[in-house]
Amino acid sequence: MDGITKTTNFSRAHGTIEARMAGIASSLFMERPVTFADESDLSSSRDARSITLARGDKPSIVLAGAGGTLTYADPIAESSIAALVAMTYAGQGPVAADPASLSVIALADRLARTEIPVLVNGPTGTGKEVLSNFIHRRSQRADKPFIAVNCAAIPETMLEAMLFGHEKGSFTGANAAGEGFFRAADGGTLLLDEIAEMPLSLQAKLLRALQEGEVVPIGATRPVKVDVRIIACANRDLPHEVEEGRFRADLYYRLNVFPIDMLPLRERRADIAPLAFAMMLRHVAKGERMPWISDAAIAALTHYAWPGNVRELENVMRRALLLSQGKDVIELEHIVFDMTAKAVEKPAQPEPVAETGEPAKLSKIVQISEARAIMEALDKVGGHRANAARALGISERTLRYRLASFREAGIAVGAGR
Repeated sequence: MDGITKTTNFSRAHGTIEARMAGIASSLFMERPVTFADESDLSSSRDARSITLARGDKPSIVLAGAGGTLTYADPIAESSIAALVAMTYAGQGPVAADPASLSVIALADRLARTEIPVLVNGPTGTGKEVLSNFIHRRSQRADKPFIAVNCAAIPETMLEAMLFGHEKGSFTGANAAGEGFFRAADGGTLLLDEIAEMPLSLQAKLLRALQEGEVVPIGATRPVKVDVRIIACANRDLPHEVEEGRFRADLYYRLNVFPIDMLPLRERRADIAPLAFAMMLRHVAKGERMPWISDAAIAALTHYAWPGNVRELENVMRRALLLSQGKDVIELEHIVFDMTAKAVEKPAQPEPVAETGEPAKLSKIVQISEARAIMEALDKVGGHRANAARALGISERTLRYRLASFREAGIAVGAGR
């Protein structure tokens, strides 16, 4: 396992979870090595970043410095391996367990060793900037700047000066010269996020900067040499933007040397549980005990449609930490999704109750959550199924199937068109 050492008793005590971790760890990377230890190992055999594993009836995570202790009840439970992946890689590299994500990370690591421009495609909130940062950190430019620019967040009138720099007095309000992001990133990496939002006039200047390795600041008469690796991110279909005349074909082909596609979170469900634990590690208040995530809560997270992708998952886990404050376990009741309940009508009849008196099965609750996400997407596009399916990252056929299954389950949904 890359970057992982094991103490004397670890393999004997935790062979099952070690075997499961091996397949994941072989495709993931971290900046600082970690030691896996059994609770019986002497503390002298561990380093500052060690994770101690223990078996117990009550699963838990106790943080200590850059490591901590992970107690798990079942080595084959999804929560056990998810918690270990999160503790190992959170803050050290991309957190993933799904084969699709692991293959993307392995490809990104190979690309990091080259100077090839990278185009990262994918819906908003799928982790494109995280992957871009990873490529920079694994490259020979790692000790140089990594500058991330959101092209949609900067007013069009300012974007040229912010990217390429300007001379003093070159426009009203230019009381001092500005170096611009290209020169600030010299020797390092410049991430151009949401590049499809860049005006056509600036696309031509960007193309020249890529081809010639130089920029011309506003008001300057001579170009300035820069050594910058470009990573571009797009949440739109760039070939379609080229066809519509909103994106330059020559710039697209210059950037599209080696594209990487980031899948929506719903299409890499094995990532959800590790990411959920990683979000808790990031947001648990200092000095507070970190709660475990119950199997029912993980099942609900795994089956939700995640229209907001990883960004929405982070919202849900921050909410769960707040709702479960003072408790040792995040339960299903603490999982509140971003989609509002008004998007789906509940059945007129009462929820089915088992003979034991327990409420509806988890599968029904998950189905309702998924229906809410789909109906919200339909609402946003005026009920147009094809557009809703595109927004959700599924086929129109899958959408029709889901709507039919909701009706059969007694969940009232709109017909769409």
